[in-house]
Amino acid sequence: MARLAYATVGSNDLEAAKAFYDVLLGVAGIPPLFEHPSGGRVYGSDGVPGFAVLGPFDKAPATVGNGSMFAFQCDSRAEVDAFHAKALELGGTDEGAPGVRGPDWYFSYVRDLDGNKLCAYCLG
Repeated sequence: MARLAYATVGSNDLEAAKAFYDVLLGVAGIPPLFEHPSGGRVYGSDGVPGFAVLGPFDKAPATVGNGSMFAFQCDSRAEVDAFHAKALELGGTDEGAPGVRGPDWYFSYVRDLDGNKLCAYCLG
């Protein structure tokens, strides 16, 4: 059975993107794992990649996927709040403040420096 293994976003300013994600994903407990040959960086837990910011393979400018979003599951509402606040502090933009979105569903939405949409959420 197949399962989603990792997600990537592209950036046109990898140094700024890495600085953004180093701090933001650090809030979520997801450290950098290694540098990517494109000049980007791969992040994950326990040595397993889960997310990366990269330079596009085709060398064309990175663009935002309309309808694309990457979600990070948190352990608590406080972690969701911290993720959202840190993203805004780092220059991201609000796409939906933390709040209840369904029965025991707590979600927040932001866009990174390149406009990629991110979600932080917890259930329960």
